[in-house]
Formats: sequence, structure tokens, C-alpha cells
Amino acid sequence: MTGQAQEIFDLLVIGGGINGVGIGRDAAGRGLKVLLCEKDDLASHTSSAATKLIHGGLRYLEYYEFRLVREALAEREVLLRLAPHIIWPLRFVAPHDRHLRPLWLMRIGLFLYDHIGGRRSLPGSVGVNLRQDPVGRPLRPEFERGLIYSDCWVDDARLVSVNAMGIRELGGTVLTRTRLVSARREGGQWLAVLEDRQGGRREYRARALVNAGGPWVRQVVTGALGFNVSHQVRLVKGSHIVVPRLFEGSHCYIFQHPDRRVIFAIPYEERFTLVGTTDIPLDGEPRKPEITPEEIDYLCGAVSRYFARSVTPADVVWTYSGVRPLYDDGKTDPSAVTREYVFDLDASGPPVLSVYGGKITTYRKLAEHAMERLAPFFPGLKPAWTANRPLPGGDFGGLDFEGFLADLQRRYPALEGALLRGLARRHGSLVPRLLGDARTMADLGEDFGANLREREVDYLRREEWAVEAEDILWRRTKRGLHLPEGGAARLADWLAGH
Repeated sequence: MTGQAQEIFDLLVIGGGINGVGIGRDAAGRGLKVLLCEKDDLASHTSSAATKLIHGGLRYLEYYEFRLVREALAEREVLLRLAPHIIWPLRFVAPHDRHLRPLWLMRIGLFLYDHIGGRRSLPGSVGVNLRQDPVGRPLRPEFERGLIYSDCWVDDARLVSVNAMGIRELGGTVLTRTRLVSARREGGQWLAVLEDRQGGRREYRARALVNAGGPWVRQVVTGALGFNVSHQVRLVKGSHIVVPRLFEGSHCYIFQHPDRRVIFAIPYEERFTLVGTTDIPLDGEPRKPEITPEEIDYLCGAVSRYFARSVTPADVVWTYSGVRPLYDDGKTDPSAVTREYVFDLDASGPPVLSVYGGKITTYRKLAEHAMERLAPFFPGLKPAWTANRPLPGGDFGGLDFEGFLADLQRRYPALEGALLRGLARRHGSLVPRLLGDARTMADLGEDFGANLREREVDYLRREEWAVEAEDILWRRTKRGLHLPEGGAARLADWLAGH
């Protein structure tokens, strides 16, 4: 480790999840020199383990979280405009179970949902006869009526990646697999020690610090900073299962469960259905979460109450679990714990802002509010800007996604349509940068299977901080579900050689 800090930054952001990269990009666009460090890969924890929805959170209305729902509903429209390659509209079918919430209550809830968030482009809610409409075909015959409403789907891990790319485009620095060892106030600045995976340490100075450590937010405060904790975090595990596709169509289903939770069944990766989520309180230190047999049984049973075709644990082809770091508001039911975000600002010296809670839908607004809290420490800070600038890959030049894809196919007529569609969904308007001089399938290099080619892997390694096969297969591309036997090993060998 060098004896003196080599660089001075305006803002050091700890954590490469959605809140950290969102704050980092916002700050960089306001003229601050930003450094972000993440101890693992980008989005390797909570931010890649979501139900992958940009939504207001219909069930939060039952807990009177009106401000949160209003903000989240408004953000659907903003994010849909800024990242149309990785976010798109989704229609939700809600069958009515007469033994649970009454239909009139569901209608009132959806009336509020339609109107409190300033909905503009998404269609409103409607009633549906499930015995006559095709969306009712996969369901058990006892479900006769339901409602349909709108929200959005998001590729959560890619949302993190493109925000991180935005930090770099704006002059910031992103260091993955680099942990914060310690930080202390010295000479009106923060002196931080960062350590990479090889054990190399380096000092950096920063005028302010943001703790967006997610499940580790408390550990950053008490460990690396050596402060006492003024806010508490509730850790809640959410698990999902993936099964072969249960229904046709691009819509999804939201099911009421007798325990008053809701379960989603969502089309996933063309050939599968994603089912989630659970809410399991965790005690102690954050750790790598894994689904339990009881959670698998719970999710299988929840969807089997509604689908004519029963789902069993034997149908599960993949699972994932994440830990949601929620602000501890004292509620005993983990489903009722607030999804609001809370800031803890310590300004007894150079400021440190710790972020508690939040949800992926509201990350951009969270970042704006974080910068409002930090603005007094940066005179002349530029105003909020992220609502009107597309995320990297999101500028289609006025076209919708299908129009953009058609233009891409005209530019690259020798490339297979399925490959181009996948690239467009992952990279949007950055596809030409990725393809470079490639014009034929052979130009794309080694084929690892499932339309994952060497050209894209090399791009992800160079431009998106991908290091290991897992980074690419399960976060950057989701090709892990499709790869043939041996493909992952060949990918790992290729990465090791580069």
C-alpha cells in the first residue's frame, strides 16, 4: 500500500448494487468526480435476485404506503422511456379468489393504482371473464373472474450494469471485486483503504462517502467506519423458482395466497416461467442465501392453487435467492415491513450518507434524494438530470424496440435474427459498438451455445467488468439457462485465457 493517497475524489460510493450505481451515475452527471467500489461483481447479490419488475407494488396499498406507491408508479413511465431495451410493459392477470380479498376491494385498489401515479403510456386496468378470455385457459375452472392491469418487466442485473457504464461515460471510476477495508476522516476528507482480490491495497481520498452496502450497510458503518449504528436494517430472504413454461402469451399472473402474500408467475427467458417470491426473516450476518425445500414447496403449492396443471418440486430447473435489506420499522410481519428508503447522514466531519431500504423501481428517485442530502457539501452542484437522459443502450433515435430491431436486421442481414434480438434486448443501441466490424456469424468467434458468442463475451469482459463465467451466464446475459452441456466450462476456459 502506498504511503500517500494517489487520487482525490469528490464522492466515494461503497456498493455496486442498484442504489450504489444509481447514486454514482447521478453524481457524476452533476459534475462530481466519482469512485465506486464493489467487493464482488456488480449486482451479484440483492440487485440480481429480484422478481424483475418495475412496479408500483399493488400490495403496498394495503399497508397505506401511498407515497411509495405513487413514486414507484411515476417511475415506471420514466424508466420505460430511458431503457426500452431492458424494460418493457407487462400485463398482469389477477384471478379473483372469493375466499380471500373481495372483488370490489381489488377494483378499488386498481382504481387507485391507475390514477395516483400519473399513468400516461401504459393501459389501465380492466375486468376479465376468465372462462371466455384466453388468459383464463391455464387456470382452474373455479376461477371465473379477474382483473388485468399494467406494470413493467426489467432485466435487473443489466439495469445495474448500464448504470455503472453511465458512471464511466461521465468520467467516474468503477472498481469491482474491490472491498473497503477502512475509512477515516483526516484533513477534512475521507481517507479510504481499498483492497482488490489479490490482496493489493491502495489509499484514496474523497470529500464525501456514500454507504450503499445493501445487506452489509450496517457492517460498513460499524466495521470499516467504526461508527455506532443509529438505524437498524431488517434482512428478509426472497426466493424464486424457475420451471418450464406454464402458459402461452406475454402476460403474467399475480395470485393471492391465503397468508395474504402475493405470488407472481412471469414469462422468463422464452421457454420458462419465473415464480416468486417468499419473505423469510433472517437473523445475524448477511450470508449467501439459498432456497430451502420448504420455500420450493410453498411456491409450487401457491401456483398450483390457480393453474390447472400442478407444479411440483421435480419441475424446478433453477432457483435463486436474495437478501432484501429493509429499513427496520418495527413491524413483525416481514411482508409488512416498509419498502421505503431511509437516509442516515453523519455530517460531524466530511459527510457519510448511509442508505437503508429501497426497491429497484425507485432507485433513480432514491439517487436524486441522496444528492439533495449531499448538495450542501458541494456548492455549485449541477441540478437533477437523470429523468431525461437515456441509460446506455436506451437511445433508439425515436424508434420503438421492434423498429430499432428491424433497422438492426437491415444493417446486419447475415446475422441470425434470434441472435440480433438477444443482443438488442441486452445492449440496445450499443449493439453496433459490440459487433464492431463483424458482418457474418463466423466473424463473431467461438460459439459457446445458446447464441452466446466470443464477440459478446469479449465485449462484456472489456466494457462491463465481467470476470467469471457466472458474471456472464447469470447476470449479464441469463444464457446459463440455455447453454448446452460443456458450454459453461468452455466459457470459463476462454475467460481464464484472457
